[in-house]
Amino acid sequence: MIIKKDSEIVKAKGERKYLALKAKKESSDEECSTSGSKDEEYAMVNLILSYMISEQDLRMMNKYCEWVLIFMIGFCVLVNGFDETEFHFNTSDVISLLEASSAVAGPKPLLVGLTLISGAAAKGAVCLDGTLPGYHLHRGFESGANSWLIQLEGGGWCNTVRSCVYRKTTRRGSSNFFEKQLAFTGILSNKAEENPDFFNWNRVKVRYCDGASFAGDSEDKANNLQFRGQKIWLAAMEDLMLKGMKNADQALLSGCSAGGLASILHCDEFGSLFSGRTKVKCLADAGMFMDATDVGGGHTLRNMYEGVVTLQGIAKNLSPACTSKLNPTSCFFPQNIVPHIKTPMFILNAAYDSWQVVSSLSTPAADPNGAWKACRNNPGNCSPSQINFFQDFRNQMLNALKGFSTSKENGLFVNSCFAHCQTERQDTWFADDSPVINNKAIALAVGDWFFDRSSVKETDCPYPLKESSMFFEWL
Repeated sequence: MIIKKDSEIVKAKGERKYLALKAKKESSDEECSTSGSKDEEYAMVNLILSYMISEQDLRMMNKYCEWVLIFMIGFCVLVNGFDETEFHFNTSDVISLLEASSAVAGPKPLLVGLTLISGAAAKGAVCLDGTLPGYHLHRGFESGANSWLIQLEGGGWCNTVRSCVYRKTTRRGSSNFFEKQLAFTGILSNKAEENPDFFNWNRVKVRYCDGASFAGDSEDKANNLQFRGQKIWLAAMEDLMLKGMKNADQALLSGCSAGGLASILHCDEFGSLFSGRTKVKCLADAGMFMDATDVGGGHTLRNMYEGVVTLQGIAKNLSPACTSKLNPTSCFFPQNIVPHIKTPMFILNAAYDSWQVVSSLSTPAADPNGAWKACRNNPGNCSPSQINFFQDFRNQMLNALKGFSTSKENGLFVNSCFAHCQTERQDTWFADDSPVINNKAIALAVGDWFFDRSSVKETDCPYPLKESSMFFEWL
């Protein structure tokens, strides 16, 4: 009799789920077609309701969460004033709390403790309020003991003194408010059946408390603000290298949202940490923030990024290959950065990124008459002309990635979901009903690309899709 080690049994379970999921996806018809009824298109707060509950409970919780969200947004407006460019970014704290609620709604996840970087302050690497930065590390084992996955946390940006001062009272600007433990799900899960390729790696989540995608290096003494994202990045990497990452056989830098942008900004820096024997790649999840025109003809995101870049002293940390041709604000947009990245990279993004739709393209400030309000709250309410506007946004994103996708070393997965951040959510990363393109779920696509099992250049059909391909997460 052969007695398998526990980890081998877990891995075998993961492989069985892999094959079952693959067979299920291959048996389905993946041709583009119109979707089912609008009743199947759930409203904005379904991001915390993606686990198994009754339809009656779903309707009741949706209504409750709508009122809670309205209250919380109202509170943010009172705190920050009515300047739209400041209001968006602090709502990311609200969304992150909702995401935290969803993380514990399913099977009990792994909880990983916080490590503060004790030597960071001496290097000037501190959060907005001057407190120590930190990360959560779960050690790898067996075949993954010498492989490292670094996940950079997201959470918007602050572009004014007022919005940055506010963040000092939250976990987005002070480690005093960091959770002592975080749930590791999706790409951070330690279960093979949930994370088939990276479950036994050393997995790290670096906390985000600088408000500038780990890229700033400045200060505002009058308001006791430290803009030290670049130094936090360097201190975290140095600490992890001392804890064994310098000997890695394989390393993947990842990130979601503002962390996805950070993984793009720091990809080549990450690659330079290792010797030539280490296999190094980068993954950006929901980090493809576009320099696009909003519904009012303005440039909401560009205006905000200009404030972030200027306030936080980011220009000197941007790619010289970009800044030699474009202004610093333009070089904070991924579409102008990815052409210069030399380290292999995977771009994962929803073509109709829900954060960008709500907080960049169709904000109340860009839509003072409320013509987009119903559409903004639920994609099922969008008119044909509004859908066409989103199709144009999708086309802009795909055009920006054309050159990137021609490289055989790069990977691409752009699905037609109304979603934002898909690697850390179990239901989008690897589950029986995960979004797929050409029979391939996100976890399998990323794994195939990282391990060179196959080339991955997946682009979904445009919305509307049939029901099996649709996933709504409307912020």
